Amino acid sequence: MIALTRLAREYGKGAMLIGDLAKSEKLPQRFLENILLELKKMGILGSKLGKSGGYFLLRHPGKVNLAEIVRRFEGPIALLSCVSEKAYQTCEFCRDEKNCSIRKVFKEIRDTTFSKLEQATLESLISESVMDP
Repeated sequence: MIALTRLAREYGKGAMLIGDLAKSEKLPQRFLENILLELKKMGILGSKLGKSGGYFLLRHPGKVNLAEIVRRFEGPIALLSCVSEKAYQTCEFCRDEKNCSIRKVFKEIRDTTFSKLEQATLESLISESVMDP
């Protein structure tokens, strides 16, 4: 997320070399290479070869939300598979999923978490960091 927020701050200014990005954000370059490649596969980043090459955001920072990023790198947002939108599985020991009070609580947590992540964009992250002392 650190690299993405940096690229969001540089949106529209051209590509950023991976070495410069790694150095400025104090991230291991090998680790960063894998993440940036995955973000490119997702259609969030583009890349350019050559002397002025590097990575850049393909979409406006306001159009990239955290839900899609978290799902790709962390997996399902739900804490229980029976409330997951993308990785649903029935509970092994549940007798009545429709009326399960545990499921209801975890579905509410999942829905709230997803909503927050979907509303949070790279643009909101960089505008909040500007306000932080």
